Amino acid sequence: MMNGTKARIAVLVSGGGTNLQAILDAGNRGEIPHGEVTLVVSDRAGAYALERARNAGIPALEISKKACGGQAAFEEKLMAALEENRTDVIVLAGFLSILTGNFTGKYARRILNVHPSLIPSFCGEGFYGLKVHEAALARGVKVTGATVHFVNEIPDGGEIIAQKAVEIREGDTPEVLQRRVMEQAEWVILPASVEKVCAALARGAE
Repeated sequence: MMNGTKARIAVLVSGGGTNLQAILDAGNRGEIPHGEVTLVVSDRAGAYALERARNAGIPALEISKKACGGQAAFEEKLMAALEENRTDVIVLAGFLSILTGNFTGKYARRILNVHPSLIPSFCGEGFYGLKVHEAALARGVKVTGATVHFVNEIPDGGEIIAQKAVEIREGDTPEVLQRRVMEQAEWVILPASVEKVCAALARGAE
């Protein structure tokens, strides 16, 4: 469990790692005093997030479902890496692989995900990345935002930790809206939620 005073955080990524960077930046500003990122894992080859991790001096691994030959072997290898890292908290930061109940059950209330809408709107299977913002604009909603929630076996189905609303403006494109949601919501509530969960673990370990 907790080693010293800080929870060991593993961040799982699939792409550029902007949310990973937001967590690292918040940590550098002293905003996550109860946790530190000790491992970054990508399920996609060549994800720029791995580069961000290495630049920050954090161990970075690539674990591909295809290379593992299936979901069960993929989750097994992922769990082995997390165990070896003595991971306390897992953050899904733009991680596109769905995790089964077999995996999420082992880390109940320790896996966080950030989703770019106000759950329960525009969430669940198939809603990720720009697709979420395209759906929000197509529906004509005036307010969107981001949600950080605990992860269970149902995509975007776990208990909500934090939400932040973002206004949709006239003439928004999915790309423009995606950027505003990241800057005004995701990069604010994700590091804050990570600290909240790490602090709760620290209190439990005392």
